[in-house]
Amino acid sequence: MKFSKATNYALHTMLLMLEASPIKPIGVQQMAESQGVSPTYLSKILTKLVKAGLIESASGAGGGYRLLRARDDISFLDIIHAIEGTTSLFQCGFVHGEECAIQEIMKQAEQKMEQHLRQAKLVDLVRT
Repeated sequence: MKFSKATNYALHTMLLMLEASPIKPIGVQQMAESQGVSPTYLSKILTKLVKAGLIESASGAGGGYRLLRARDDISFLDIIHAIEGTTSLFQCGFVHGEECAIQEIMKQAEQKMEQHLRQAKLVDLVRT
């Protein structure tokens, strides 16, 4: 199983925002430089985070991005879903009745992983 590079950048970007001032927005250029990624690519990721209601953009001279949700409420799963979507990781491609035993095992494993990622808060990395 593998998450996209976009998810990796999104998690690191959100961590940068958690460590920054909650009042002053951070510019995309600054965040891109700190991660060694193009501002254009990071802007696409930030757009998904905005659409998910995790961050907001502020335009103008002092513009940039800042957290929209409370720091303690942002889980790893929130960020992953914002970038990857909520589609199941495994889809059985065979037609063999209503219940697929393999699909069921994979679904249970995914539910356990999602539970762990839902409980894991990004802010806990800042506190250590």
